[in-house]
Amino acid sequence: MGFYENTIVAKQDLAEKELKVIKDKYSDIINKSSGKVIKIEEWGLLSLANKIKNYNKGFYIHYKFEGNKETLSEVEKKIKLDGSIIRFLTVKYKKLDTKIEYFKKEK
Repeated sequence: MGFYENTIVAKQDLAEKELKVIKDKYSDIINKSSGKVIKIEEWGLLSLANKIKNYNKGFYIHYKFEGNKETLSEVEKKIKLDGSIIRFLTVKYKKLDTKIEYFKKEK
């Protein structure tokens, strides 16, 4: 089992309900394919450095999870088919840091 971080960039024109569906969908995929979601961070609507498919902004959802190759391939396969996701990035770690949140909004 390896530790992974997966960041998804969704289209900027999605409703709040659709974002929740996306968040739940991918956490269910991870949990059902012999993985375990450790933490989900919603970074919110952020500007993109360059336009991606005519979008200037995107909703960022960041997953920290534990899984194996099958978990990773299942998640990436579903993301590639999803029309509401414009970009994603998956990084593997030896040890996962769950304390630091880079885009946490201060209250």
